[in-house]
Amino acid sequence: MRIPCPFCGPRDVSEFVTLGEATGPRPDPAAPDAAEKFFAYAYLRSNPAGPSEEHWYHALGCRSWLKVVRDTRTHEIESAALAREGAR
Repeated sequence: MRIPCPFCGPRDVSEFVTLGEATGPRPDPAAPDAAEKFFAYAYLRSNPAGPSEEHWYHALGCRSWLKVVRDTRTHEIESAALAREGAR
């Protein structure tokens, strides 16, 4: 599988480390139900069959965090962009 890094171009997946699904922000630790929300954030995944947004870190390249849309059935990469651009 090759991931199209915005800075380095298409690179082999072995250069990257995945964080998993690109879920929302971390739960507030001061919230009254913080333990339950953090459990859901850290352990409960939707595991879709089809396109999924994931965070990938280009560890052996430019060291950027990417938000990658990957089809979980075929591993085809639909898009890749800097994660910080999606946060704007």
